[in-house]
Amino acid sequence: MSNRVLIIDDEELFREDLAGILRKKGLECDTAASAIEGLDAVSETRPDVVLCDVRMPGTSGLAVLDNILEICPSAKVIMITAYGDLETAVSAFRKGACDYVLKPLVIEDVLAKVRRLIELKSLGEEVKTLRRQLSEGAGNSPLLGDSEPMQHVLSLVDDVAPTRSTVLISGESGTGKEVIARALHMRGPAPGQPFLGINCAGIHENLLESELFGHVRGAFTGAIKDHTGRFEAAGEGTILLDEISEMPLALQAKLLRVLEQKEFVPIGGTKPRRLRARVIGTTNRDLRAFVEEGQFREDLYFRIAVFEIHVPPLRERRMDIPALAHHFVEVFNRELRRHCEGIQPAALQALLEYSWPGNVRELRNVMERAMIVSRDTHISLDDLPPVIAGLAQDASPANDLKSAVLSYERQLILHAIQQCGGNKEEAARKLGVNPSTLYRKLTETPVRAGESA
Repeated sequence: MSNRVLIIDDEELFREDLAGILRKKGLECDTAASAIEGLDAVSETRPDVVLCDVRMPGTSGLAVLDNILEICPSAKVIMITAYGDLETAVSAFRKGACDYVLKPLVIEDVLAKVRRLIELKSLGEEVKTLRRQLSEGAGNSPLLGDSEPMQHVLSLVDDVAPTRSTVLISGESGTGKEVIARALHMRGPAPGQPFLGINCAGIHENLLESELFGHVRGAFTGAIKDHTGRFEAAGEGTILLDEISEMPLALQAKLLRVLEQKEFVPIGGTKPRRLRARVIGTTNRDLRAFVEEGQFREDLYFRIAVFEIHVPPLRERRMDIPALAHHFVEVFNRELRRHCEGIQPAALQALLEYSWPGNVRELRNVMERAMIVSRDTHISLDDLPPVIAGLAQDASPANDLKSAVLSYERQLILHAIQQCGGNKEEAARKLGVNPSTLYRKLTETPVRAGESA
C-alpha cells in the first residue's frame, strides 16, 4: 500500500501542521486548500484516506463528498468537524464517509483512525484478489512436472519469485505461461496484492494505452470521467503483459520509459504516478528475431528480459503427461460432478504418443471432453478424440502406468539413437539427458522384436 493521505482544509496553518505530523509518522501526505483543489488532488494522487473539513468557503466538504467517492471509489473519507457540526457528520456517514474527527484534533486519535482505514482498504483489496483468483480457476493448470525441462523451470521460478525483477516468460501457446506468471506472483513479495493481466494483441493501440496508464476526464473524446489504469490499480502486485511482442512500437517507447523511471503519467494528466507493481511479459514469438526485423525495440527487449523463463512445449516433457492428465480428472470431477477414478492404460498410452500442438491447454480440453463422454469409472480409448485415439489403435497397450511411460521413453530414445547414427552419447545430448541416464533407461525394459539399441 502507498499509505497516501490527502488533507482538504482551508486553514493553511492547521492543514500544513497536520500534514507535517502525518509525514513524520511515515505517511505520504498531500494537501488542498479548497474543495475544488481537493477534487483535482483526488484525481491526481488517488489517496487511500481523505481528511476533509466540513466547513469551507465556497463549496463545503459535505457537498463534494459524492464527487470524491465518484473519482476514487476506494478512498476512505474522514470528515473534520467542530462539536456543533455533529449532525452534519451524521449526514456525511449516510453519504459514504467512514469516520469523523473533532476540532481541536487529538493527533493520536487521528493517526489511529487513518491507520485503521488504510488497513481496512488493504484487506478489502486482498479479499477481492483472492476471490478473483478463485473465480478464474487459477489452480486448474498447476505447476506439475518431474521431467528435467520442467524441473529447470521450477528452479528458475524459485530463484526469481522473491524479487521484484522484471521477468519475460516465453513459450508456445498453451504451455502455461500465465500459470508461471501467477506462480511468480503468489510466491513473490506481495501475494495479497492484485494480479492484473492484459492481452497486448487483442486491444487497439489507443485503448491499450488507456488501459495501462489510465486517463483523466476530458483527455479525449468520450473520456467523461477519470479512468484508473492497470499500472496504478495493481498497487504493489503484478502486471502481466500477455503477448508483449504484439505491442505497437509507439507504445513500446512509453513502456520503456515506465520501466526505466518507475513512473507513468495518465493520458491527459500532468503529475507522474509511481509504478509500484512488478511487470511480467509473456510471448509466444522469438523476440530476438522481432528485434532484428525492427518489430520490437532492442532496448525494451533487454529491459523486459531482465530474467527470462522459457516454458517447454508438452512434447518435450511427455513424462509430465500422466500427472497432468490425472490432475485434470480431479478438476473435472469437481466441476462436472463426476466420479471418474482414473485413466485406462490404453488411453494413457495414446495421450503419451500424441504430439500435443496445443500443449497443456489442449490436454486440459481433451480431458474435459473425455470426462463428459465417459460412461465408465475410468477414461477409455473410446473417450478420447479420434485424432488421439487413432494413434494407439494398433499398438499393444501397456498394462499399467509405469509400463506405458517406460515404453514411450524407450521409443523416444531409440528414435534419437537412430537419428544420431547409433551414437548414444550424441542421442543423450539431443534428448537433454546424461548418457548414464540414457543407458539406464534402455535397460529398464527388455528389447522387443524388431528393436535394436
